Amino acid sequence: MGKFVIKETDAGTHFVLKAANGQVVATSQVYTSHSSCVAGCESVRTNCTAEVEDQTYTGYPQLKNPKYEVFKDKGGAFRFHLKAHNGEIIASSQGYKFKKSCLNGIASIKRNAPSAPILDEEK
Repeated sequence: MGKFVIKETDAGTHFVLKAANGQVVATSQVYTSHSSCVAGCESVRTNCTAEVEDQTYTGYPQLKNPKYEVFKDKGGAFRFHLKAHNGEIIASSQGYKFKKSCLNGIASIKRNAPSAPILDEEK
């Protein structure tokens, strides 16, 4: 089973979603409070079954939010954002060398997020 891990930093609070194997599959923005960060985790749970908008080719069909946006960054790596109903990015991925790996990251979120417990990082 995956888990959301909330981390406190000097800049604020953020979460990572870890798959059952311990790999980080998504990270959040930095929140100003712990409760906002927990709400972000809940938003990922609510929106994790969204469809994928593949922006890696010209003329891709634009989907309504919530959605995953798959794209290539300036360095050529594949990444995704999960956007909520309001269009805000609620989770982001690392860079992947292959699009298939990026899509596997999305599949991992869809599998792990719905039942993932929310834990505070151990100090």
